[in-house]
This record gives sequence, C-alpha cells and structure tokens, in this order.
Amino acid sequence: MVMPRKPMAMARRVSLFAREVSIKIAPAAVDLLHGAARMLSEGELVGDRYSGSTMLTIDLAKTSHRISDPPTATTAQQVAFLYAADERCRDQARRVAMGEARRHAGCDLATPHVDVESRARGSELHFEFNVEALRRNQP
Repeated sequence: MVMPRKPMAMARRVSLFAREVSIKIAPAAVDLLHGAARMLSEGELVGDRYSGSTMLTIDLAKTSHRISDPPTATTAQQVAFLYAADERCRDQARRVAMGEARRHAGCDLATPHVDVESRARGSELHFEFNVEALRRNQP
C-alpha cells in the first residue's frame, strides 16, 4: 500500500538572503594547539642543502580544560582537515618548521619549501612539517 504524498507547502514570503555556514579554525586555537604540542624535529645539512621535518602531536583530551569543543575523534578529524587548508595555520607551521630547521642546520637558510601535513588518530592530532631549503650564502 502506497501512502498518499502530502502537498508541498506554498511559500508566502521569501528571504532576500541565502545563508552559508562556514567553519574554520579560530585564531586563538592555533596558538593553543601549538602551545599544547609535543614536538619532535630532525634534519641535516648536507653540503648546502637542508632537509628535515618537525612533527607536532597534540592530545585534545589534555586541552579539554581550555577548549569548549568536545575532545573527541570527530573534533580532531575536523581540526586536522581544516588545519592544512587554513593559510594562517600554514604560516604558523612554516615559522615553527623554519625555526627548527635553522636550529638543526646551525645556519640561516634560504628558499625554503615547507610541506604541511595534518591527520588525526583518535583524539590526537599529528601535524608534520617537511622542510627543504638551501644554506643562505653570506655576502
């Protein structure tokens, strides 16, 4: 037996605005995440070429006293997805990565290329910043 369909409601008024909801990482969240991270860096300078990586691991459960979102796997997955696409996050990642790269290289570096990867495992976030750069030649 097929149930009869209800007639569609007729719109008497129409909004002049189409609304969109967008979600992005809050500016204060970038500092909070980086501040709560455990950092592991490695790299070396061979000749004039530097190559290395820096990994940040953040356990959202350990930040629960400072964030209003639930520190769940779903939250971590959403942050990981948004982090790699957010230019503010990428800029901060470049600064962190280059600071660590200079420390490991023991010299100033030029023409850096920083690749930013982010992923989540459970409620943990993993950000990896891979760096390739050249030794800056002093005049």
